[in-house]
This record gives sequence, structure tokens and C-alpha cells, in this order.
Amino acid sequence: MKMVKSLILGSAAGLIAMSGAQAADLPVKAKAVEYVRICSLYGAGFYYIPGTDTCIKLGGYLRVDTTFNSSGTQNAPAWSGDSGQGNRYRDYFSTRARLALTVDTRTATEYGVVRTFGQGDFTFDTLGSSRNPNVLATNLGNNPQLLMTAGGGYVAVEFAFIQFAGFTFGKSASAYSAPWHGYPGNNSSFLLGGNDSVTGVNNIQYTAQFGNGVSGTIGLDDPTVFSRTNIFNLDTGLPASGSGATGNAYAGVHAPDIVGNIRIDQAWGLFQLSARGHLINASYNDLTLGTAQPNNFSELSGHPEDKWGYSVQAALQIKNIPTGAGDDIKVSATYAKGVTKDVIATSGGSPNFLIFGPQGGGATAFGAYQSVGFGATTDAIFLPVANGGDGTLHLTSSYGVRGAFNHNWDPYWSSSLFGSYSAVRYDGTAKLFYCAAFTAAVIPVAGTGFSCNPDFNVAQAGLVTRWTPVKNLTFSAEVMWTGLDQKFTGAAVATPAAPKPTAAYNFADQNLFNLNVRVQRNF
Repeated sequence: MKMVKSLILGSAAGLIAMSGAQAADLPVKAKAVEYVRICSLYGAGFYYIPGTDTCIKLGGYLRVDTTFNSSGTQNAPAWSGDSGQGNRYRDYFSTRARLALTVDTRTATEYGVVRTFGQGDFTFDTLGSSRNPNVLATNLGNNPQLLMTAGGGYVAVEFAFIQFAGFTFGKSASAYSAPWHGYPGNNSSFLLGGNDSVTGVNNIQYTAQFGNGVSGTIGLDDPTVFSRTNIFNLDTGLPASGSGATGNAYAGVHAPDIVGNIRIDQAWGLFQLSARGHLINASYNDLTLGTAQPNNFSELSGHPEDKWGYSVQAALQIKNIPTGAGDDIKVSATYAKGVTKDVIATSGGSPNFLIFGPQGGGATAFGAYQSVGFGATTDAIFLPVANGGDGTLHLTSSYGVRGAFNHNWDPYWSSSLFGSYSAVRYDGTAKLFYCAAFTAAVIPVAGTGFSCNPDFNVAQAGLVTRWTPVKNLTFSAEVMWTGLDQKFTGAAVATPAAPKPTAAYNFADQNLFNLNVRVQRNF
């Protein structure tokens, strides 16, 4: 009996042990999945990052452009390079496909919202000059944001900044710029007449809100990309074209730009008044002829005294106008002294103008081979004392206005009528020095009434119409005219870049037209 009892107890203990082992082998119950939650604090499209109190929004666009009669840069008028010459290297059209991606994160704190924002562009761009390496190099040099990769594409960082307690740190829009930058209603990145920092500039700035839509911002901008054009040391002479394609005598960046604005943003529209201070500093008095590169004696030659330039801008937007719902008018006016890029501005470098009349048109005035018009874009000019000058920086003045009327025909169709006017002016002493260098590079044709004046004006007008068949998908077509009003008269024998020959060219105003067709999907 004892033996049977022991067997029964042993068997029960074994079963209990086996049951415990099996229970230990069962999977542990999974934790509840934390699904992505909508964040309604900052508008549509934001979600909480799982496990955090930070909201994130992903977005961007895909854009496809084709531009007819453009120059080396997509949708730029044919105002320089081989397109300006109209030679066999010229592309009749250029194309671009771009994918832009944006990341916006925001976190509520006791100091206010902490925000980070970034935008990267992935672009395939024909550049309109793939068969002319000189023009391609010029285009890349004018846009230091480009990083060429296989297949001719490039990656550009447009924005990368942090905002905290009213401060902004990083690559963002300048406090000087109008809220719409260089786009009051146009597609083109080359509507002149005012500032454009739409692709961002490295800066530090602080914005104070005063209530009732009134705010003020002060900041420090890096001037490398969006504030510097050219300084001409006329000791190095000028290129035969006189357009200033070579010979920039700017020194290194020694001080940031000081910028600020006062802004009123209310239901009726917006008004902003902004200003900039910019240091103009040349390198050396003695530089290599034609290139402005230092030679072995440059440090011993001294340099002109630095000067501060400035610019001011007023921007106005009027909403709720009687022509229709959503219609508005945007306009800005700018005056600059020593900061010409705040007037002759694009989303990249400031252009110099070199435009030849069409080939095959027969004899031109004075029996010249062709007509030509040009304008040199500079911040300052100087001629060292050792070369008969006064050794002083003569700051270039400029002013401009641009704007657009934007009209919605119905929920699917809209149009914008836009335009601009820009003027560049040199003082009397600067003209004297400039023209002495110019006439040393060309041979005036006697009896043609030759006169030298580097002042110039640029006028532009355009119309764009858009069709949005479904939300966030837009087809548009834009036509734009550009007119160069240059101030030289008569004719001169010059030697332009090949394949243009050395010949007599008649100075004359020039007109350009270009057409842009675009498809864009926002997301």
C-alpha cells in the first residue's frame, strides 16, 4: 500500500513539474501597439512621433519644367553665355525635373514651440549648356549650392534651421526678404527688381511679436551667396565684352550683413519695411591683369579702405480686392548702394548682361557685324592711385520695383500678370575710370558717335496661367519678356568669346522672350 501511495504521489509531482515547464515556455503577452496619432496643434498633416511629444510633418513637391529660349540656367532669359550669342552651341530649350522633400518637427515647451525645418532638392537639370564646358563652369560658379553627381543631377539644401523662443538659427529666409521673395506671381526665378533669398541663407535672427499682427525681426546674414556681386579693380582692365565676366576683386567675408524688418500682417494684407547693412571690402590694389588674382607683390600694394553699403525695401500685399475671391496684388520697391544683388537678384548668382542681336539679319547700323548690349553688375569700382585713380571704392547705386496682380478665374483656373523694372547707376568718377578701361579693351569706330556709359536698365513683363484639375496638381504656362536698355552708343571693334569673331559691333538695346511650361504635384 505504501508503494502504491508513493507511485501516485510521484506521478502527481511529475505532472505538476511538466505543467510548470510548459507554462514557462508560453510567449509573454505583447505590449499594446502605440499607433501614430494625429497632432492637431500645428495644422493639418502633423503626427506625433511614436513615444514622444514631438509632432512631425513630411511634405514637398515634384516639379517638371521645360523652358524655351532660356540661357544656361533653367528658366533664365538668354541674357548671357552662348544663348546670348545665339550661336550653334545654343540650346533652343532646357529641361528640369526636381523632387523637393521637407521635414517639419515641432515640440511644445515652457519656452514656446521648438521647431526644426529642412528642405532638400534632388534635381536633374540639363543646364542648357552641356556641350559648352566654359558656360557650364560659369553656371556652376554662379551657384555654389550645386553639387554635381552622376547623370548631370545635383542635390541642393534649401533650408535647414532651428527656431526657439523667437530665435532662428541656420539656413532660412533672410529677415530682409519680402514674404514672397522674388515670386509675387511668377514661375521664373529670374524676375529682377528686388531681393530673393528663397533658397535660404545662413543666419541668426530674432523675431518679436507685438500683437495685432505687428512684428519685428533683426538678424545677421552670411553675405557670401545673396549679398555680393563684383568689385572691379580697374587696374586689371576689363574683358573685351566689358560685361565683367572675370576680374572680381572682392576680399574674403569679414563681417556679416546686419538686417531687420518691421511687418504688419492683417486681414487686409501685409506691409513690410526692411533694411540691410553690407560691408564692401576689396582685396588688393595690385592684381593680375584680366583675372584679379593676386600676384607675388599684392600684399605690398595695399588696398582701398572698406566701406559699408546699404539697401532698403518696402513690400506691400493687398488682399480682398473686388476682382474676385483670393485675388491679391503684391509689389515691392528697393533702393541699394553697394548691395546691387538686392535689385539685380535671382535665386542664384546675379547676372551680367551680354546679349547679341540675331544672326543672319543682314547689315546692321554703321556696317557693324552685329548689335550688342551689355551691363556690368557690380557693388563697387576702384582704380588704385598708382594707376592714376583715387584708390577709393565707388559704390554702385541701384533701384528697382516689381510686382504682380493675381486673379482666380474659378476654382480650377488662375492667372498672374507680373513685371519689374531695375536700374544700375555709376557715379561720375566711376564712369570715368570704367570707360578708360573699356576703351583700352575695344577700338571705337570713328564717325559712329561712340560714347561710353556703363549705366543700364532692365524691364520685364510676363503672364502665367495655371490649371489645377485636382487638388495639389497644377499645369502652368508662362511667357516673359526682358528688355535691356543699355547706355552705350555708336560702334566699336571688340573680341568676344569664340565663336564670335573680332569685328565691329553696334551698341543697341536688346529684347528677349522665353516660355516656360511646368507641371507640379505638391504633397
